[in-house]
Amino acid sequence: MSELTLYLAPGTCAMAVRIALVEAGAPHQLKRLDLAAGEQRTPAYLAINPKGRVPALVTERGVLTETPALLLYVAQRFPDAGLAPLDDPFLLARMQEVHSFLASTVHVSHAHGRRGSRWADDEQAIAAMKARMPQNMREGFAEIEHHYLAGPWVLGERFSLADIYLFVVASWLESDGVAIDEFPKVAAHTRRMLARPAVQQALLL
Repeated sequence: MSELTLYLAPGTCAMAVRIALVEAGAPHQLKRLDLAAGEQRTPAYLAINPKGRVPALVTERGVLTETPALLLYVAQRFPDAGLAPLDDPFLLARMQEVHSFLASTVHVSHAHGRRGSRWADDEQAIAAMKARMPQNMREGFAEIEHHYLAGPWVLGERFSLADIYLFVVASWLESDGVAIDEFPKVAAHTRRMLARPAVQQALLL
């Protein structure tokens, strides 16, 4: 089996793919990008991922991007790890529902606090987005707290990719001005994730 290469940066959603690869026992190597130094915009990296973002996963069949897609790829490529309920259409759709919410709603709220220039040129509009970001993050995590944490894990008793993705996104809360303890279920979930050996290994990079 060919080794995979993951391009990532610490503190980004690409860390979810890194954790999934470690959980799956997947042979892979890491290429760290310094986003502050602009390495994601170099010609060399743009040749790999023209979007200029992380993650990017180089496989023997080509390059894949976007965190939800990469997570599902890992689960399907290494099914024995049991990272996705591939045998249960409903639970698989629920997992993907959570991934979609994290990617399209929560991550966008987070980005409004840091990269408002993606959506507006006016400085006042950018400042307004940044000011609103903590409230939007609270609203997103309130949804997760009340509707998307069914049991010890997102899918109840069954650990899945959704737990990995949620863990990484929840790690942004403090820097977004939101105390994770405002959401007891999310905080407890983070503690459970931090106790997993694969998570501890993955975070060491």
